[in-house]
Amino acid sequence: MDRYVTGAVIRSLRERNHLTQDELASKIHVSGKAVSKWETGQGFPDVSLLEPLAEALHISVIELLSGADVRNRNRAANMLRTRFYVCPVCGNVIQAAGEAVVSCCGITLPPLEPEDPDDAHAIRAEIVEDEYYVTVDHPMTKDHYISFLAALSDQQIQFVKLYPEGPAEARFKMNRVKILYAYCNRHGAFRVKA
Repeated sequence: MDRYVTGAVIRSLRERNHLTQDELASKIHVSGKAVSKWETGQGFPDVSLLEPLAEALHISVIELLSGADVRNRNRAANMLRTRFYVCPVCGNVIQAAGEAVVSCCGITLPPLEPEDPDDAHAIRAEIVEDEYYVTVDHPMTKDHYISFLAALSDQQIQFVKLYPEGPAEARFKMNRVKILYAYCNRHGAFRVKA
């Protein structure tokens, strides 16, 4: 774990929930003095208290540890706001329809920040009947490859996981697709408008 809950986070969340230090302490069965020490940086809550503390503050443990105020502001569920996360340890690809705190293999993952493709990562889309045939002319070796291709519309995500030594290609239904993504395991995410 590379972060731990800070006193400023505890205080902010306690105040947002309109709790005094003593009221919070009562909910998690510690003294008001303990909460005061946490908030002033003179101590930290024991690991065994993280779950009850998060529950008392109406957030998840991961949100408590990240210190991020994660709220679902994407209530319309516009899939064009989708963010992708890739675990550097296991290669797991996780998608979220908006802002989220995501972790895998004990690491809090940052969202991918897609860029415009360069010549080595050019995303090409050819229309074949009612589909986009998407290709990336890129090496597909065991050490350097396109890990996935995706097509986003305002209603859905179409996702194809790719593997080393296979082709960097996929077919996506054209229905309302607005953005095409490619992810290179060495150089990150790229996107183009469809």
